[in-house]
Amino acid sequence: MRRPLKLHPQSVCAAVAGIEVEITRPASGSLLLSYAVTGTISDLYLPRTAVPARADELWRHTCFEAFVMETGEAYCEFNLAPSTQWAAYRFDRYRTGMRAATSVEPPQIVGRSAPDRYTLRAVLSLPDGQGGRSLRLGLAAVLEETNGNISFWALAHPAERPDFHHRDGFALEIP
Repeated sequence: MRRPLKLHPQSVCAAVAGIEVEITRPASGSLLLSYAVTGTISDLYLPRTAVPARADELWRHTCFEAFVMETGEAYCEFNLAPSTQWAAYRFDRYRTGMRAATSVEPPQIVGRSAPDRYTLRAVLSLPDGQGGRSLRLGLAAVLEETNGNISFWALAHPAERPDFHHRDGFALEIP
């Protein structure tokens, strides 16, 4: 299935015409996400490809995100950078109990760039205990333009300020 991300009402982004995410679930314990950004890609700051490694604060620059909830209030956050650096965190409930999700395999991240399109494809291994039933997803992107402007994109923006952790932002259910 394919879903568009929406620009937060308080954000502006001159470089991007739109973002779509294609979501597939190849197995119960994994997700395949393909983020497609259209626009003037040369006006986006895309960190250079590096050795794939876990890193914190990726959201300070261009970063694609996935929030995964199975049942209850606990959820997992994945940060996926064009550099192929990544992060995975677990939360007990809304922004509480944050810790590294150590039971996940490193995601496989591949980025491809063209003048009018950037695609980031990631295969995610879900943490132990997730993936057996239907999932609620919050999909998002933080885009940095070369002029330093940062914009926030998501399936849904339930709060006045950008907040990808908001429960109502987990707007997609997949079997």
